[in-house]
Amino acid sequence: MRKALVLIAAMAATATVSVQPAMAKGCIRGAMAGGVAGHFVGKGHALAGAAAGCIVAHHHYAKKAREAKAAAHAGHPG
Repeated sequence: MRKALVLIAAMAATATVSVQPAMAKGCIRGAMAGGVAGHFVGKGHALAGAAAGCIVAHHHYAKKAREAKAAAHAGHPG
């Protein structure tokens, strides 16, 4: 359990430094949800769940950001 918390904290620190705030928030949320789900699956799966959750949530928020940017540009003529 302690390793999972350390991993999540390290991922959160890395994410907040290297990406935009919305994407970092997605990674943190995904890592927390994945870590909890992996914890209930079995021993050692919390780390894998946190990593997978971070990746999936990061992808989701990046996709939403791209769609919002495209919609904003589509609304401006010229």
